[in-house]
Amino acid sequence: MHLASVFAGIGFGNAGVHLCHGMSYPIAGNVKTHRAQGYSVDHPLVPHGLSVVLTSPAVFTFTSTVCPERHLQAAQILGADVSSVKLADSGLVLADTLRSLLWDLQVEDGLQALGYQSEDVPALVQGTIPQERVTKLSPRSHTHDDLEELFQQSLKLY
Repeated sequence: MHLASVFAGIGFGNAGVHLCHGMSYPIAGNVKTHRAQGYSVDHPLVPHGLSVVLTSPAVFTFTSTVCPERHLQAAQILGADVSSVKLADSGLVLADTLRSLLWDLQVEDGLQALGYQSEDVPALVQGTIPQERVTKLSPRSHTHDDLEELFQQSLKLY
């Protein structure tokens, strides 16, 4: 287990996981009613992957200003035609590409679909702040207000 944990840590460090992962912990941890599809559990559950991906359009729009080329590369890898996209639009293109994929995969429509509302955002932000081991890896520094805005933008995806 220790070796597996080390390998996971190396992978996370090299993969550059950051805000989406840090924000995912309070999403999964504060769930009140959502029951994940395909899971046979008798309690509310938000799987880790779902809690990560629901904030990705907002987060990558936010981080794109720091390294727009990498955001365009990610959009292209995910199937977007980026041949005529301006660097300034890289975050929006990546976010739209992600939304399209999430729609095709019938992923829930944002945090509201999990039972969260605007009044839950302060608790989600407070749960994110201690997750510095991943949030500090973000290519763009963020404030408390930035986190609030990212959660607000993630309430609805489509």
